[in-house]
Amino acid sequence: MWQSSIKNGAIAGLKTTWTLGKIIFPVTLIVVMLQHTPVLPWIIHKIEPFMGILGLSGDAAIPLVLGNFLNLYAGIAGILSVELTVKEVFIIATMMSFSHNLFIESAVAVKVGVKMWIIIVVRVGLALLSAIMINLLWGGGQEIAQYGMIPIAEEQVVGIPAIVGIGLKKAFLGVFQLALIVIPLMIGIQLLKDFRWLSVFSKWLAPFTRLLGMKENTSTTMAAGLFFGLAMGAGVMIQAVQEDGVSKKDVTLAFIFLVACHAVVEDTLVFIPLGIPVLPLLLIRLVTAILLTLLVATIWKRVEIAEERNAA
Repeated sequence: MWQSSIKNGAIAGLKTTWTLGKIIFPVTLIVVMLQHTPVLPWIIHKIEPFMGILGLSGDAAIPLVLGNFLNLYAGIAGILSVELTVKEVFIIATMMSFSHNLFIESAVAVKVGVKMWIIIVVRVGLALLSAIMINLLWGGGQEIAQYGMIPIAEEQVVGIPAIVGIGLKKAFLGVFQLALIVIPLMIGIQLLKDFRWLSVFSKWLAPFTRLLGMKENTSTTMAAGLFFGLAMGAGVMIQAVQEDGVSKKDVTLAFIFLVACHAVVEDTLVFIPLGIPVLPLLLIRLVTAILLTLLVATIWKRVEIAEERNAA
């Protein structure tokens, strides 16, 4: 039983790694190459005039662009490269919590049947709205942020071959890191399923998923995204959608929740060295995710009732 579960889980993990690798590899390669060309600096220059609306200085465009094009760690590296106030760092951290690694994680959503424009609109919209609200409601945090970490020096490259080389290196590394997480994870999920432990967990999470307007078979998808993030938890989410019969409505609601609040442990702890209050950051994400999902679920249900009445 154990051997069969491990074998099936490993096969599922390899298949998932291949599926996601076809997304992660080219996107990472392109973005890393753009990072070493005039393209990203040009984008940063264009959006600098809009920073004041969000309560940010022009330099804040650097971590925002890096965080959205790449990931949270690239965004944090951008924060470390400029002088910002505590309030600015908190605003940027909140924005990047909602909207980071935008291209890869949005492409993952498409793989499970969620429309890309929905994910992008929700994530970018939440990022912008949160920045404006924090800027209006919080008058403190004007002191210069003190970072409790040492910036990691970026590898300096010159010339097209070197740029392509570092792009390929990071793309391969991204897929390799994904495999290290996804394959053991899929084996674990297979064991949970075969030994019927997953059904117990689903029952525990069922009241919460029902509260948000979803059926209990969405619990695996929710748990994977909450703990592992959209990109790293994508393997489990894809398998769950395919095998558990999660409906299009439920997977859409699940992703709306997860785009606001995913990888809650990693994405919260990673900001601690920046000297900002991380508990409010976590609460903002969690409350936003619950309220937004409840709102969409309520509207969706009313539309379905109206359609049924018209059909009758």
